[in-house]
Amino acid sequence: MHEESTEESLPVITISNADRLFNDPDYRGRCVESLVEIALSFDSYRGARRVFIP
Repeated sequence: MHEESTEESLPVITISNADRLFNDPDYRGRCVESLVEIALSFDSYRGARRVFIP
């Protein structure tokens, strides 16, 4: 991933705790909020190799 990353590359979005995503509605809500923020500010995340949510 590091060798192929450029300033225009899109990030890999990683959910920090996948088990909790399915079992905790509050955590799931924070993940959704983070994804919406990323989607609305997508250009500011270009070049980031990986983004962990939440």
